[in-house]
Order: sequence, then C-alpha cells, then structure tokens
Amino acid sequence: MTLPTAVESAAAVRSGALTAVDATRAALARIERGTGLGAFQVVRAEKALAEAAEVDARIDRPLLPLAGVPIAIKDNIPVAGEPMRDGSAATDSAAQSADHEIVARLRAAGAVVVGITRVPELCVFGTTDSVYGTTRNPWNVKRTSGGSSGGSAAAVASGQVPFAHGNDGMGSVRIPAANCGLFGIKPGSGLVPQGIGVDAWLGMSENGALATTVADAALLLSVMAGRPELAFPVIPSRPLRIAIAAGEPSALVSLDPEWRRGLVETAAALRAAGHSVNDVTFPYDPNPLPLLARWFAGTATDAEGLDPAKLERRVRVHARLGRLARRTGLLKAAPVDRLRATVHKFFADYDLLLTPTLAQPGPLAENWHERGWWANILSNIRYAPYPSTWNLLGWPAASIPAGWHATAQVPLAVQIVAEPQPDGAGEALILSLATQLEQLCPWPRIAPGFSES
Repeated sequence: MTLPTAVESAAAVRSGALTAVDATRAALARIERGTGLGAFQVVRAEKALAEAAEVDARIDRPLLPLAGVPIAIKDNIPVAGEPMRDGSAATDSAAQSADHEIVARLRAAGAVVVGITRVPELCVFGTTDSVYGTTRNPWNVKRTSGGSSGGSAAAVASGQVPFAHGNDGMGSVRIPAANCGLFGIKPGSGLVPQGIGVDAWLGMSENGALATTVADAALLLSVMAGRPELAFPVIPSRPLRIAIAAGEPSALVSLDPEWRRGLVETAAALRAAGHSVNDVTFPYDPNPLPLLARWFAGTATDAEGLDPAKLERRVRVHARLGRLARRTGLLKAAPVDRLRATVHKFFADYDLLLTPTLAQPGPLAENWHERGWWANILSNIRYAPYPSTWNLLGWPAASIPAGWHATAQVPLAVQIVAEPQPDGAGEALILSLATQLEQLCPWPRIAPGFSES
C-alpha cells in the first residue's frame, strides 16, 4: 500500500475512514524501521499515541486541517515536555515547559508530534552530525542528508513521516530538501513566527516546511502561517517571466555539470509550458562579509551562556568570529539595504528567479563535527552557496526536485525565488509554479529501499 500524503491522511481522519491512532502507530513503525538513518533525536511513542487518541476524541475533528497527521519537529524549537538539545552537549537536558507558537498551531490543527529530529550543533553547518550521531541521506546512505534540518529531511524522504518542520537561516530547509529529493520552502520575513534561538540569527532564520509533495508543504506552511488560503496552490493562470541564473555566486564555487543540467532541463519544461524564460546573470553581492558576519554573530549569540568546553571546535571558532564581527561593526544595515535595492531592481523584469539549489552533491556523511572549522566552511561554501542570499534579504525561496545525479546517486534540485509581497503572495507564487513543475516533471516521493506501506 502506498504511503498516504499528509493531505490524504488528514482527509481520511476527518472522514472517519482512518483514526489518528492508527496513522500514528503506522508512522512509529516506519520510524523504528528507519532507525539506521539517524533522523530522530527523540521518538515520542507513548505520548504521541495518547495525543492521537485525543485528536480522535475531538468534536471538531471533521474541521481539522491536519487531523491526525504525524509530524516531526526540528530540535531547535521547544516542544513541551521534551528536551531541546539543538544538537549540542552544552545545552540543557531539562524538558521544555511550553510549546513554541509553531508547535501550538500544529497541535491545534490536529497534527501529532511523533518525534524531534536531529540537527548539527547549534544548527550552524550544512551536514547533520553531532555528538548524538550522524544523519544519512535515504537516497544514498553514504552521503549527508544536508543541514541543518537534515533529520527532518531524512525522516520525510524515507517515509517515516509525510512532512516535517524545519527552519532555514542559511539554507537549512532548502539544502536538505535538495539532498533528499523533497520540496522545501522557506517563507519570507514576517509570514511565520520565528522564535528560533536568541534572535533567529539577526532575523535571517525562518520556520518552514519539508514534504514529498507541494500540496503537503503548502498545507503545513498554511497552518504555521495562519493563512489557510496558502493550502490550495494552483498552477499559474498566466505566463510568468522567469529568470534562469546558473552563474556561480563566488569564485570559490564551481557548478557541477549535473546540477547545471537539472536547471537547464527545468527551464526547458517551463518554456514548453508557455512561460517567458530567460538566461540571466544574477547580481550576487561580491562582498560576502555582511552575510558571513550575521551567520557568525547569530552563532555567537546562541552560544552565550553555554560551556565552551562542551562545544565543538568548529562551533567555538564560528562563535569567536561572531563576537569579532560585532566588535568591529560588520553588522550594519547599509550594505544589506544596498543589495536589496539592487535585487529589487533586477526583479522589475521578472516574476521569479530559478537557480540551482546546490552547486555540488552533498558531501559524504563523515564525522564533520570532529573536523576543523576551515574544512567545514569550505565544504559548505563550495556545495551550498545558492540559498543564503535570500536569508540575508528575508525573501521567500524554495527547493524543488529536478532529476537525478547518476554519478553521485542523489537527487538534483532547483531553487525558486520570489520577491516578498503582502499577505504571502510571494510564497503563493512560488507554490503555484512548483505545483505546475510537479505536474510537468514528477518525482518519486520516497527513496527506494524504504517501505511505503
């Protein structure tokens, strides 16, 4: 039997054709079978079944948008009664006293939190391994699932849950989505409550969704945002002006030919569908310091009060550079405002921008947390340079599957970016084009080798 989507599962529970308890029990069985991937930090088996029974007993069950759908939450936002370790031995092991606003909204909508997914320490880097273990890519277990929402991505791509919460400060939803063949969306600033770490990396980090289908991700995003209309994306009603930018953002980056092919083939499909598609040179900022300084400083803020002796060496260096960035005035708004004005001018001619999501296949799932800062930085910059600009600007962006890398044996993906608009219209436009691409170029939902039943 094919694993139901979140949309299908919720509809079945609302109608009474499926109970939330049965949906939760099935998810827990799949989680147990997928233990070797290292996706989960905490599995809430008994608590989840009890909460599922409460969903079944709710008199408003026929109205719940996420009725009985099992969901995983990333280990950097609070879930009441569970520890929030943020991938670190330096954090407090005590249970959290209350749910994050996102978790509260998901529960109110009928979702059942079956577990908490693994992250790299303080969610800093683009591979998910820590003192707690290594998370692997279900499509190729020798490679990373990406980061920092790597546990969530591995859980979804292996069918353990139909969708999962993630968040994204430098690409941390889109990078694992690309690695694991999922659709993942990071909303623009202000659509979804943040509350990530101390200051959401100076506002760069946003809560988002990872799913096997666009409709599932849209449903999850709609609940987190409190915008029900986002749950029903439809294909564009008019031809869109789409810019295709395959150029590298940095001299340190070399775009893998297969990742270029994924973008080229996606562009061809959109041209054939009637859109105006143009190859462009995108005006990336040649100065990386405004972005890097915020990445460093956000880590420094999150590390304050933690025992440095219990932090990984790579994270200690990152935090030290963040303190230096603050002291030397590298966090000024003016450079970001100039870049935003440049990009806004670029978008005057286009509705959407498409780039590769990654430049290279994700690295091998080695113990990156035991390696030095420089090795991690070079790896991250060289393989995942495309997503971070949109965190700096606070614009919505998503990653969507775009084929298969036969050599590396991992999925390919392209990134879709929109200019932010009032009331989530930018996110809606991304979801609209993604819905059409899903029809034009469908992808397998679950990695082979994992049961769909």
